[in-house]
Order: sequence, then structure tokens, then C-alpha cells
Amino acid sequence: MPDEALTVLVYSDNALTRERVRLALGRRPAADLPRVEFVEVATEWAVLDRVRRGGVDLAILDGEAVPAGGMGVCRTIKDEIFAAPPVLVLLGRPQDRWLASWSYADGAVAHPLDPVATADAAASLLRTGVTSGVDVSTSS
Repeated sequence: MPDEALTVLVYSDNALTRERVRLALGRRPAADLPRVEFVEVATEWAVLDRVRRGGVDLAILDGEAVPAGGMGVCRTIKDEIFAAPPVLVLLGRPQDRWLASWSYADGAVAHPLDPVATADAAASLLRTGVTSGVDVSTSS
């Protein structure tokens, strides 16, 4: 695989959450993947604008973001954007997996973020380029 960078969009209104995602994924979420470049956004508008422009290989959305939670934003992406990238949602609690399914998320991990589980879930979605349906095998 060429060493062309993959673009990972990270959405949260909380800068610390965005930082934790970046640290969990590192420069390469897995040895067999190219390096990643992060695009950090803090508003729903910025997420939708950036995804519509294309070039996002994976979107990671904080389900606890306010005022627009990541699961609602995910649902909008999957409903309104053709060829949307795979989406990994960050859940406030593991019991919210059904909401991730409702949002058409491709994967989900729960807060507090486990760096290994988060990187594994992201790497799996980057490898497969999944476009719909929660894959619980990539969840913690």
C-alpha cells in the first residue's frame, strides 16, 4: 500500500476528547495502514461541510458533543451525503449501542476511550471502507 496519508475527521465540542482520539490513533492506527492526518472540527456545520467536500477516509464523531451530538450528525451524513465515509461514533455509555445502530454508524466505542480498542476500531473501518451498518466486532 502506498504511503499516501489517510484523512480522519474528528468531531467533538471538547478539545480534550479530540486530543484523546488523536493520541489513541497516533500517526498510524495500524502497521499495515498509511499515516493519518487529522482534521479537527467542533461544530456540526464544519463536519457536514468537510464531509461534503470529500477526501475524508473516516469520520470519528463524539456522541456526547453539544449542541449537536455525534449520532445525530452521523444520521445526517448517512442520509444526505452520497458515498459518505465510514463513521465511528464515541458513545457516552456502552448501553447506547442501539443509538449507534439508529444513526447508521459503522462502528462504536464507549467513553472512557480505550486507546487500543479505539485504534483497532478505526483501523478496521479504514481498511474496509464500510459505508453503512454498525459493525459490533470493531466495538469495545
